[in-house]
Amino acid sequence: MSRAATHCPYCALQCGMYLANGAGSGTVQVTPRPAGSNRGGLCQKGWTSAELLTSTHRLTTPLIRWRRGDPLEPASWDEALSFIATNLRRLQGDHDTDTVAVLGGGGLTNEKAYALGKFARVVLRTKNIDYNGRFCMSSAAAAGNKAFGLDRGLPFPVSDIAEAGTVMLAGANVAETMPPFLQYLSAQKENGGHLIVVDPRVTETARQADLHLQITPGTDLALALGMLHIAIMEGYVDRAYVANRTSGFDAVRPIVMSYWPERVERVTGVPVSQQREAVRLLAEVDRALVLTARGAEQHAKGVDTVSAFVNLALALGLPGTPGSGYGCLTGQGNGQGGREHGQKADQLPGYRMIDDPAARAHVAAVWGVDPTTIPGKGPSAFELMDSLGGDQDGPRALLVFGTNPVVSAPAAARVEQRFRELDLLVVADLVLSETAALADVVLPTAQWAEEDGTMTNLEGRVIRRRRLRQPPGEVRTDLEILAGLADRLGCGGAINPDPERTFAELGRASAGGVADYSGITYAHLDTSDGVFWPCPGPGHPGTPRLFLDRFATPDGRARFVPVEHRAAVEDIDADYPVYLTTGRVLAHYQSGAQTRRIDALHTAAPAAFVELHPDLAERYGIADGDDIRVTSRRGTATAPARVTETIRADTVFMPFHWGGAGRANTLTNPALDPTSRMPEFKVCAVRLERVAGRTQREAGAAADAGAFEKLTTAEVHG
Repeated sequence: MSRAATHCPYCALQCGMYLANGAGSGTVQVTPRPAGSNRGGLCQKGWTSAELLTSTHRLTTPLIRWRRGDPLEPASWDEALSFIATNLRRLQGDHDTDTVAVLGGGGLTNEKAYALGKFARVVLRTKNIDYNGRFCMSSAAAAGNKAFGLDRGLPFPVSDIAEAGTVMLAGANVAETMPPFLQYLSAQKENGGHLIVVDPRVTETARQADLHLQITPGTDLALALGMLHIAIMEGYVDRAYVANRTSGFDAVRPIVMSYWPERVERVTGVPVSQQREAVRLLAEVDRALVLTARGAEQHAKGVDTVSAFVNLALALGLPGTPGSGYGCLTGQGNGQGGREHGQKADQLPGYRMIDDPAARAHVAAVWGVDPTTIPGKGPSAFELMDSLGGDQDGPRALLVFGTNPVVSAPAAARVEQRFRELDLLVVADLVLSETAALADVVLPTAQWAEEDGTMTNLEGRVIRRRRLRQPPGEVRTDLEILAGLADRLGCGGAINPDPERTFAELGRASAGGVADYSGITYAHLDTSDGVFWPCPGPGHPGTPRLFLDRFATPDGRARFVPVEHRAAVEDIDADYPVYLTTGRVLAHYQSGAQTRRIDALHTAAPAAFVELHPDLAERYGIADGDDIRVTSRRGTATAPARVTETIRADTVFMPFHWGGAGRANTLTNPALDPTSRMPEFKVCAVRLERVAGRTQREAGAAADAGAFEKLTTAEVHG
């Protein structure tokens, strides 16, 4: 095939693109393609995405560490699969089936996410499977299920944003995380609309806002409660909507009455006048949207925070109203589909709950197994990783597909140590990530341009990923790897390596579920611009807008959820007097395992940094470019200072794309939300110290580059 119509491999916007084989040297040309949720736009990451296809950093053969302490060495697929199968059988024989665990990713295709869940439960018979989307969408998903009876990131097309009178973004920096999204905000502004941004930093997105609410980290919940208080007191509640389409308002009202504006200002730092203006802008327009993202959600109270924003939207009559509503901006490329089909600890395909007997019976019939053999609910991602290793009396083997938790997990040094204590670590990846560098076996996997499949973008639109060419060397797709392992483990045929057949099976398994894909086929997708789920049968057009007639609750009403503000799990004190918050930068994606290996992106953002206000820098005697040691109760990270007035004077910011000395997640707090099990990534307490004799930003970049070079060469060859 010389040309393929596909989608960008990065964020959940899933921008359309054409790929074409270039002349000579195996290059691939990228051309924007208007499709799905983009209108022909690509960011720098999308434009450069094909460079990794021919990168010298690609893994092209399996690697095995034959003995602990030895380097990884090239091996054949027969050797690698036999090594894995022999050790898995030995460990499960010595212990039990749950001694093996599986960790997946929100960037895997729907087919791979489905197959991974089936592989864990049918081939390995383990309950221990979860995925990195637990760190992404889980709080919004739980809150959506509580309020609406259904979780789909955006229950309306993203194009509605351009027509909204007011959009409020809580914890979203789309200018850097998904730049083509800005076209909708630009169109909204051109149409006379208003933008409200809630963020502790003056981000590129906040610069475009009509109103920036620069909150203290971890106080989004108090802000949302205070805004509902104002809406009630100033007569903005849509009483007819509340009476006819919701339940539970009477339980919420007395709680929010204690969040008067002056109290909220003391908690959040947002002036009373700005609180009132934000409510007015949302209430005095025909169409309004309240959108949350990781800044509001990655907290140990993330579910309650999202519920508070949903309560505000419900009081204003927004959800289920054409052109208005509440939505969550999904982060990872398949963050939506990745949690719908079984790689999440508590779910089966179709967004069915694993403890539902009817769900188990339906899926077991599709899989051809006895329902009683399907394991029950396992632990969440961090809890699973924190239990690894013989010393923890948890799983002794781990298979990792599509994630790099040594960089991306909270309390990352602790997680890294757990990985080192495993009897067997297997990582499937396309480059030697920080996690893969620790593995006993590394399996080289295909990239997005080398395989077919489907993704589900931030709107719930199922789209086609099309293969341009075969993988290089001895690289295999994840489906082929899982099928090969299943065969070695005595379950030949359990996993189909063909993505189209796997998707058809996924459709049967999801039929009748909340996320019903049973009416979607490859042929259907090839003749459309994607299909919104639910699509419950052949000929069904899909469902772009949810909740127009009723919500997905038993009585059809949306539910207000009573919540109270509480402080961050770890507030600042005399020993750790500064807040740390984390996030992304424009050039990189997630743990940076892919983007750090693309020259243009690495040049644009070569190393970690610590962003701090001039007043805070002066207090510690820090100048721009000085190396700073940032210490939390979990460890220390070191990176150059970036002094700027765009951040609060009580807060520092670090991007989380790097490992090594600048690994931000060494510092972050693994305290978990009681419902979603989301860690508290977005706020913890730290102290700062200037590193004597390190005054050049280049020193930090050089150290990072040196660690990067070591990781990509010496770990393989010894």
